[in-house]
Amino acid sequence: MSEADAERPRAPGKWCPKQVLGHLIDSAANNHQRFVRGQQGTELVTPAYAQDQWVDCQAYVARSWRDLTSLWHAYNHHLAHVIERIPPDRARVRCTIGANQPVTLAFVADDYVAHMRHHLGQINARLSPAGA
Repeated sequence: MSEADAERPRAPGKWCPKQVLGHLIDSAANNHQRFVRGQQGTELVTPAYAQDQWVDCQAYVARSWRDLTSLWHAYNHHLAHVIERIPPDRARVRCTIGANQPVTLAFVADDYVAHMRHHLGQINARLSPAGA
């Protein structure tokens, strides 16, 4: 994807691919904490995060597409390593994120992957002729 395409929003008021990928990097950072801290005790309570504020204050549009994709790839490669090593008893730890209902650490990991796939689909749609 060219820099120009990576900076073009999908629609008025929507994030551009750089911002979507930045959001996924933020999601990785927030969930990294959950994956590790969730293995430390019998319950985990963490705040939700203000995704628009995180994306805005980090100015992902000002970063190169190559830098963002490299960071996203490396971070998720590490998170895959972390997730696959969560012991079964720790995967059942109860996690409460913000005002949401409690879920298991395994659910948090599965939801993280589903969330990532959703947003990668938005980026990939920009690469196809129908998404242009």
